[in-house]
Order: sequence, then structure tokens, then C-alpha cells
Amino acid sequence: MATKKTVWITLLCIFVVSQADQGFDVRHHLSTVTRYSVSKDVTQNLIEGSNVPSECTPIHLNLVARHGTRSPTKKRLRELENLAGRLKELVRDAEARKLSLDKVPGWLGKWKSPWEGKVKGGELIRQGEDELYQLGIRVRERFPSLFEDDYHPDVYTIRATQIPRASASAVAFGMGLFKEKGNLGPGRNRAFAVTSENRASDTKLRFFECCQNYKSYRKAKEPAVDKLKEPVLNKITASVAKRYGLSFTKKDVSSLWFLCKQEASLLNVTNQSCELFTPSEVALLEWTDDLEVFLLKGYGNSLNYKMGVPLLEDVLNSMEEAIKAREEKLPPGSYEKARLRFAHAETIVPFSCLLGLFLHGSEFEKIQKEQPLELPPQPPKTRDFRGSTMAPFAGNNILVLYSCPVDSSPKYFVQVLHNEHPIALPGCDGKDFCSLEDFKAKVVTPHLKHAFDNLCNANRDDPKQKPASSKLSILFGWLFGSSQDTEL
Repeated sequence: MATKKTVWITLLCIFVVSQADQGFDVRHHLSTVTRYSVSKDVTQNLIEGSNVPSECTPIHLNLVARHGTRSPTKKRLRELENLAGRLKELVRDAEARKLSLDKVPGWLGKWKSPWEGKVKGGELIRQGEDELYQLGIRVRERFPSLFEDDYHPDVYTIRATQIPRASASAVAFGMGLFKEKGNLGPGRNRAFAVTSENRASDTKLRFFECCQNYKSYRKAKEPAVDKLKEPVLNKITASVAKRYGLSFTKKDVSSLWFLCKQEASLLNVTNQSCELFTPSEVALLEWTDDLEVFLLKGYGNSLNYKMGVPLLEDVLNSMEEAIKAREEKLPPGSYEKARLRFAHAETIVPFSCLLGLFLHGSEFEKIQKEQPLELPPQPPKTRDFRGSTMAPFAGNNILVLYSCPVDSSPKYFVQVLHNEHPIALPGCDGKDFCSLEDFKAKVVTPHLKHAFDNLCNANRDDPKQKPASSKLSILFGWLFGSSQDTEL
């Protein structure tokens, strides 16, 4: 009787695991390679939006968006072509050793890169164009009063970095935003301006390239991050090699995971390279990607996001200019109503960190004191910091400034939307809608302790920089220390 009971329990467990696997969609686990349509409505850290009083009207909108879905970069295209040769070599090696190929997927030895022969990469692809085009349409539909004026580049400021996929995203967004607002072609499109600053001096959208101390920090820390990911990759490599009877290396598995992300996100193919990994392995591989984002772009070090303060200041300045224009009763069409920016994951992640998104109260207090946070916990533990929701392709933060009736106090409020949904702001008591005074005092001002040049370009040996170096020491300590649970 006991034996039968054990068998039934075992079968039940297998059934439950099988059902869980059937409900698993790898497209939700691609970190920052996740498509916007997959990530947009994920409810993580999103809240039911505040009931904005009907008498309050939006008077200005700030948008900070990542470019849409893009093709692999030139370097990655070469990696995929090399992978094709490597997979053939692995199959030939198994055949030479007279090993069974029964477990090897039929496609593996014949695979060719879908991008074979392509010499340039990184451009915005058709899906990415549509992501931004549709976003532009939805933004205008959601805030019609902000976009009722005739177009003028000083009223609707559109900025992008000098990287083509960012400026192309700005164009796609603008085509949606100003759809049927002009007289060009059958779609009644209109021309509009997209401005860019030299990438070497763009401290608002490419601060990560202008900040020399950050570039030095990143270069020095990348090997440490790789070492932190190594136990996970080693274990998955051993499991995949055993499962298929092929001599996969850690490098092979990394390339196959990259291929999985490209196939699933760009081509919507999930039944090829992605199926080489179990759902639990995918979750761990996603974690290694998120860990890298956390340490090199996010909350893992205060420099990662403090260098984005010029962008935060630009957002605040635009709000204050809009308030001044309103109080001076300037006529419509004579002042800015929206400032729209298009950049990169390296922009959107630090900016989200400056806002304190995906944090709880005590964590928010830590970042304002420039203290490092705990590493995101490994699966199966849950975590709030996920690249797939923080910075998917076309990921965005929208900050809307509202003016409320004259007799109300305070008069101006800010609402924050992440990927078009209200999100909890720890600096606003966990709400998405708070007074401009609170937003300035609790979210913006604590970050304004350092000037960009002092933070990014001052001599690291300067005694004034010692507090920052001590923070790096703390980070380095817990990268290699035993206090973090980094074991598989």
C-alpha cells in the first residue's frame, strides 16, 4: 500500500511539473531583450492608478524611452556565425567518438544563422518601428489636450541620441504621435524635427559614455561580474552537455542563450535553441543577465545612476518652465508641452533608479544615502529587479505634470507611468501621483549632491572622492565575499 502511495505521489509531482512547464513562456524571461508587447502589461510593482481629480489638467509631459526591438549588433552577428560552425563541430566530434545522437535535436548540426551574410547590425527592425509607432498613437490618445496644438519643434521637443536605432525610434514615435496631422502622402503625415547632441558630450541621454569614472568602474568590474555568474553557467553547461551527450563549453552555452533570446524576441521562435534549456535553467540564465544589469547599470553601485542626474534635472527644469509659462498666461503654441527623449537601456535603467522604481521603502532610503543594495536573489526566490520589466525594448517612463484648481494646495502634481502604467514611487509614499513639492524634495533633491563633472571626471586619487571609492570597496567586497548567497 505504501509503495502504491509513493508511486501516485511521484506521478502527481511529475504531472504538476509538466503542467507548470507547459505554462512557461520563455519570451517573458529574456531580460532586456524582451519585446515591449510581452512586457508592457506585466503587473510587477504596478499599482491601481490614483484617481486624478477631474478638475486637474495635464500641462506638460516628459518621456524617456528606450529604442525599439533591434537586430543583433555587428559583434554579435559574428558570434552567431561562429556558433553555426561550432555546433557542426560538436556533432562531428560525437559521431567520430561513435556516440549516440538520439538525444541531439535534428536542427542542431544543420543550423545556420538567420543573419548569415549580414555585415552590419544593431538597426531598428520592423517590429521595433511598430512598437514606437503604436506608443506614439497611444500617448496622444491618452493625453489629447497636450497634443492638440499645431506642431512646432519648440512645443513638442523630440530628442534622440546619435545612435541610428534611437533616432529611428524617435521618428517612428513621431509618425504615430502626429498621424493624420499633416498633408504628406495618403497617411497625411507631417515632417517633424529630431535633434541629437554629439555623443561625446550628451550628458543627458548618453551620460554613460561621457562619464570617465563610470567607464573605468565598468571596465574594472566586468571580470568580477563574470566570476559571479560563473557557478550558474558551469552548472547549466554540465547539465546541457549531459542531457544531449555533446561536449558543450561554457562559451557554447552563453552563445546558445544569446541565440535563444534573439530567436524568441526577434523571430518569435521558441521551439529551437530555447528548448535546449529547461524552464529552471532559463530562469537562472535570465538572473545572470539581470545581475549584470543590476551591477553595471542599476542599483548595484550609486555611480551607475548618479551620473544620470543631468537627465533628472532636465525633466524637472522642463516642468518648472511649463509652470512659468502657465502662470504668465502665455498663449498656446508659444511654450513647450512635451519633451520626448529616445535613448538606450543604459539610459532608462539609471533614470528608473533615480526615481526609485522597483524598490521598497528601506531600499529607497539606502540609495539616497548612496549605499549598495543586496544582490537580486537567485531563482526560485522572487525579485523585483528584472530587466524584462525595467528596460525591455521600447521600455519607457512618462512623467506628467498636472495643474489643479487655484484654490487647491498644493497646485501642481506629478504622475509617473512606467511602460504606460502607474507605478509605485517610494518617494511619494508608494503612490504614482504626488505633489510637485514632494517629488522635488523626496525624489530629485537628494540626488543633487554631486555635480556631473565632479562625479564623473574628477581625479580618483582626490581625497574628496574617497567616499565614492569606499562604496566601490563595499561592492567589491560583497562581489567576492561570503555574505551573499550566490551558490546554485
